Amino acid sequence: MENIIEILKSGGTILYPTDTIWGIGCDATNIEAIQKIFEIKKREASKSMIILVENDKRLQDLVDVPEMAWEIMDLSEKPVTIIYETVKNLPKELLAEDGSVGIRVVKNDFCKKLITKLNAPLVSTSANLSGFKSPLKFSDISDEIKNAVDFVVEDLEDKVSEFSGSSIIKIWNDSRIKVIRE
Repeated sequence: MENIIEILKSGGTILYPTDTIWGIGCDATNIEAIQKIFEIKKREASKSMIILVENDKRLQDLVDVPEMAWEIMDLSEKPVTIIYETVKNLPKELLAEDGSVGIRVVKNDFCKKLITKLNAPLVSTSANLSGFKSPLKFSDISDEIKNAVDFVVEDLEDKVSEFSGSSIIKIWNDSRIKVIRE
């Protein structure tokens, strides 16, 4: 864990299992690391990436959380990423064209510990080249991706996700809601 934190703090990228699929991650406050991930995935910079946080406090440090978001997170049986309208303290490189950002409060222990020790939110984007299928297990990840990141969390290679992704729900400050992905 200490090695992973050192790599992330120095602007590195990691390949790691999340509470959904395998992801590529970096410190969400490091613009150079964020740009590396766009390069690794061969992804247009206009496509936003989601952020993982370990608790409600960090979430509130990054966005204004509408009351409806708390209710959805409490009721959801699977991981849920919520797209927030009012963002604070995140680089513009992570934001969608409308200035919003998707954030998920993780429930799995590995991600919680990682984010807590990093003391920063973590970028999470599927560990695949842009346009290709998201990897549910480590063996689904291309060698190109494995070789492009700075660190691979190999001791969790056996982890297979029970979820093929999170639900994605956009919530506006005026309480409008749109389900992007169930």
